[in-house]
Amino acid sequence: MMTNIFTTEFHRVFNFHAASQEKNSVKLCVLCGKIVFITCFLLQITSYSFAQSTCYSNLTNDTLTIGNQLIERKFIWNNGNLITHSLTDKTTNQCWFNKTLKPDFVVTKDMPVAVNSSYNTQNIKETVINPPYLEVTVSYTLNTLDIKRIYRIYDKVPAIACNTWLRGTTNVVFGGRTTNLADMKNIEFAADMKSRQVNAVLDQFNFGGNHWHAKAIEFYDVTDWNNNLVFEREVIPYRKNNYRGNILFARNAVNEKGFFFLKEAPSSSVQLAYNDHDFTAEFGHFAVTGLGINEADIKPNEWTSTYGCVMGVYGNSELNGLMALRSYQKNIRKLLPGRDEMVMMNTWGDRSQDSKVNEKFSLIEVERAARLGITHFQIDDGWQVGKSPNSALAKGSFKNIWDNPDYWKPDPVKYPRGLHPIVKRGKELGIEICLWFNPSVQNDYADWQKDAQAMIDLYKTYGIRTFKIDGLAIPTKEAEINLRRLFDKVLEETDQKVVFNLDATAGRRGGFHLFTEYGNIFLENRYTDWQNYYPYWTLRNLWKLSKYVPAEKLQVEFLNKWRNAEKYMNDPFAPACYSFEYLFATTMAGQPLAWFEGSGLPEEAFSIAPVVAVYKQVQHDSHQGTILPIGEEPSGKSWTGFQSLHQDRGYFMVFRENNPEGKYPVKTWLTEGTKVKCTLVLGKGKGFMQTVGRNGMIEFEITDINDYAMYKYEITR
Repeated sequence: MMTNIFTTEFHRVFNFHAASQEKNSVKLCVLCGKIVFITCFLLQITSYSFAQSTCYSNLTNDTLTIGNQLIERKFIWNNGNLITHSLTDKTTNQCWFNKTLKPDFVVTKDMPVAVNSSYNTQNIKETVINPPYLEVTVSYTLNTLDIKRIYRIYDKVPAIACNTWLRGTTNVVFGGRTTNLADMKNIEFAADMKSRQVNAVLDQFNFGGNHWHAKAIEFYDVTDWNNNLVFEREVIPYRKNNYRGNILFARNAVNEKGFFFLKEAPSSSVQLAYNDHDFTAEFGHFAVTGLGINEADIKPNEWTSTYGCVMGVYGNSELNGLMALRSYQKNIRKLLPGRDEMVMMNTWGDRSQDSKVNEKFSLIEVERAARLGITHFQIDDGWQVGKSPNSALAKGSFKNIWDNPDYWKPDPVKYPRGLHPIVKRGKELGIEICLWFNPSVQNDYADWQKDAQAMIDLYKTYGIRTFKIDGLAIPTKEAEINLRRLFDKVLEETDQKVVFNLDATAGRRGGFHLFTEYGNIFLENRYTDWQNYYPYWTLRNLWKLSKYVPAEKLQVEFLNKWRNAEKYMNDPFAPACYSFEYLFATTMAGQPLAWFEGSGLPEEAFSIAPVVAVYKQVQHDSHQGTILPIGEEPSGKSWTGFQSLHQDRGYFMVFRENNPEGKYPVKTWLTEGTKVKCTLVLGKGKGFMQTVGRNGMIEFEITDINDYAMYKYEITR
């Protein structure tokens, strides 16, 4: 453990300058570096260090360092209330120095002196869910508020994550009201430029400079209501302004070096204690705002977490930034072929709801699933004793679920032998049986232990390890805490073998950046019954998200195109205008979800089985790469697709929508002049060799409209 290591001399210098920093900000920027230099000579050398693989951390005198072979961040210790000193991108040899002495984490404008500081490091071993990483914990106290900052860094990842925990009491009001710039005074004097400090800051860094270009990316889930899920806002930071989103990229136009912030929180529109923005930027000063808690959420004797924050570095290109972000995202949860890869079938998409669900129906569906090549068959709402509000058979409810202790047991009328016959037949056919589950939401998941035990019992009795988690509502911090307790309890009692399909269709939920360590994301409900399933809509949502969210984390639907064809009439983008194989292909970059009843398919539908079989052979290898969108945004008339990038190889998934051109230059992520050999894996096309043109252009050829080709490529130099 590390306590206060500052000398009297450092306190004298630091406190004097901290008190006058508003008047002497420029001088402070210079003195910040001098303070560290002086203490290295004044103090007797005191060093605490830890290294794990290539990740390392050390506290020497007044400098804390965290890094690996790609990134290093140095802090002024400041009694544990860390102030970033510098951030280094080792790949490009770019080192930025912080220009102010403001602590990274801020909860009040009046910052008291920190006490009771400590420093600890821990080597977190690899599990079936997470790879190994180095954990660095820094703790300190401000008045009556205890603060714990836990940093995580992975091998070969140019990013450092930080999670903050609070305990104690405070009379500070976090956040405050957002100021509309139109209500502020016009600028005529230097004093007019002073802006109100944000009270709650998760992380910040003042790089300096006037030539930063930033992009904030905001996400929307609640996909029952939203069909536009990603919005990008590009700005040149000027006076202090606020921006919404979970991701902020910033690059310096002088040298093209950049960094990113990832706020590990729900989508902006559904965050807790939200103050209408996630980032602030003022010239070269960037900050992540919004803790996800208010002062009432903090407990005297129990740690409460804020939203998480990740800072990463990159250089020279947009691709480098996206690859840096993705390298972190891929380390949150390991993608295992026998557990996380799936071609799932769930019958709810045909709108029978729970009216057909029983043993006979399930056995028929498993047989049909096997004919298609499905790997996971999920029984949705209706398998259980309790009746939900979505039941077609009874007016059920999610309220007071545990008034019925048998609510989450198989319905003995529908399944007189339990789920054993279904599970047995599934194993014989190589299909894993999965279930739908709706945690008891009342009183902020106060019954989370009972919910957890219900899933644990289903795992132990039937071997069910994949649960679609539906009906979530996270209106309070207590609800979020209890929901996490539920997931953790299930994992603990099942040797971490359970996978959660987290539904993102309605309500206040985790979105695309919270709870991602627990499984994948059930993206959207779309139905031919209501004519809200269009293949290019689904393809567009996956395409837009894949730039910033791992596509392999998204369950993406394809439907029975023969159902309700008459309801679309002469619509040129109706599902019936596409082959069934094409519909399946639109989901291949993600986790394909057959959103229909297999027993409702015509015989010709099963002809895609050989395609599914080949896809399963390359699914994991494709998903192991960094999947990014290529070509034009899907519109129903575009040339579009995805690229999975490995080192010197990868995959292209190219779609010719209803476009008149049979040959088309598609913008990829390869560099001009690269020689590439493409071998056809699936779809229509021929293998070819080509030299990549300007802006990464490769000309693809697909003979027919509404068709596709999947290629495996190799860079031949």
